[in-house]
Amino acid sequence: MFGNLLDMQIMIFLLIATGYLLCKLGVIDSEIRKGLTALVVNVVLPCNIIYSFFIEMNLDILKSCFSILAISFGIQITCLFGSSFLYRNHTSSRQKVLKYATICSNAGFIGNPLVEQIYGSQGLLYASIYLIPQRIFMWSSGISCFTPAKGKEVIRKVLTHPCIIAVIIGFLIMVLQLPVPAFAKKTILSFSSCTTALSMLIIGGILAEVDLKTVCSKLTLFYSFIRLIAIPAIVLLLCWVLQLDQLVTSVAVVLSGMPAGTTTAILAAKYSGDEKFAASCVFLSTVLSLLSIPFFCVLIEMVL
Repeated sequence: MFGNLLDMQIMIFLLIATGYLLCKLGVIDSEIRKGLTALVVNVVLPCNIIYSFFIEMNLDILKSCFSILAISFGIQITCLFGSSFLYRNHTSSRQKVLKYATICSNAGFIGNPLVEQIYGSQGLLYASIYLIPQRIFMWSSGISCFTPAKGKEVIRKVLTHPCIIAVIIGFLIMVLQLPVPAFAKKTILSFSSCTTALSMLIIGGILAEVDLKTVCSKLTLFYSFIRLIAIPAIVLLLCWVLQLDQLVTSVAVVLSGMPAGTTTAILAAKYSGDEKFAASCVFLSTVLSLLSIPFFCVLIEMVL
């Protein structure tokens, strides 16, 4: 387990470093990165999600899906209310960033491929279910951190998000055991296989635009502690007390400890937040997650 985890972390680090280097060399600029991001969100991740549902359905799996859905909603609600108190002594522009970054992690870009590498296709299935509440909160309370969210617009964005549509399609395939033609499966698998590499290249490109001199401060370190240590530690404790399934607990803990979402800096720039501070939160939490994620993976193995 530890050897595989170390290999995976080194692989992720090298992929991020490649994206960083390509951006610095001018091979990937901001426009190319936007295109890659759109490709991942609209095609690659949805295929990755649908692929995760290509497993044989049974009652235990269905119960576990509902369990991790309930856990995820609990985490999102806790993060929403907690973020209102944790950062109230800071400037308004920084409060916007910190609230959003606490509610919306990078569980989609980093979490999905990471969980698939560690826990296989069933882990990826649970990860896809886990992300439903986060995407709902992202387009409602998350976006309202920067600008007032409107009811109909929120519903439309949630229901038309490619990843939510992919979950619905995948869930129907799994529950009804619908036959999928071999050529369709191979096509979906081909796109799905690109998830880790493309996601990490994008992360590396984003990190390349951050001024390293401004990254580390008491506030960014405090935020990173909340996002990477405090939240997953609480989730692990509650799952252990409730004696939940080991795989459900593992996926919930790992995904709850993901770094700040890359959209944090994008929205801060668009809606007059502190975009440089937002980029620093994304950078520092992403780098530190290379240490915190393996720590929790090993801790889970020891505790459960």
